[in-house]
Amino acid sequence: MKMKELLLFLSCVLCVCADVLHEDIAINACSDSDGEFMYGLDGEEKGYADFNKQEFIYPQPPFIDRTTYANPYEQAVANQQICRSNLKIRRDAMKDIPLEHDAPSGVTIYTRDEVEFGVLNTLICHVTGFYPAPVNVSWTKNEQKVTGSSINVPYPNKDGTFTQISRLQFTPQQGDVYSCTVQHLSLTKPETRLYDVEASGQSDPGVGPAAFCGVGLTVGLLGVAAGTFFLIKGNECS
Repeated sequence: MKMKELLLFLSCVLCVCADVLHEDIAINACSDSDGEFMYGLDGEEKGYADFNKQEFIYPQPPFIDRTTYANPYEQAVANQQICRSNLKIRRDAMKDIPLEHDAPSGVTIYTRDEVEFGVLNTLICHVTGFYPAPVNVSWTKNEQKVTGSSINVPYPNKDGTFTQISRLQFTPQQGDVYSCTVQHLSLTKPETRLYDVEASGQSDPGVGPAAFCGVGLTVGLLGVAAGTFFLIKGNECS
């Protein structure tokens, strides 16, 4: 099992087989200076403990009929104590095992909604396939750093790596160029993806003329075929 230096990661997965396969997951992870406690379902977060704010966060929008838990933050704090106790035992037992590092296998940037100039939207930076967690994601607008972004807690993939998603609200304007930069301990240099607002807001200029020429060519060929048919019929009648 992959182990991060000074990190213990425990999870349990419940699979229910009916018409659809569901995965209900609980994560309890800790290090000497950080920790994570999260419940998830089918790749989505149901809730997680924010140890800085000292509260349990339900990230779903208010119109969702969400699942809630009794005293979840208190449970998270208790589980962190157990995690750190187990961490000491695992650290001593595995001190000679070399660490494994996987760089992100995919970094993509895209918008939540179709781009309309002047209309509020959300940029999404999707990072997956890395180990250990977490990654650090920073944003720029026209090469200037911007703040106000959010990022979810690391979510495990089936192969043992992780996925994290950072979001930045923005209003598309012509000429603006955004970027998300990903840092991870396995990368020798950060990975950056660019998003050009003007390029994304334009349709392909070749589609219209190409379609028009295609239709014209088809109509022209049909006309030639029809003329040839009637010419042959006329010759047969004479």
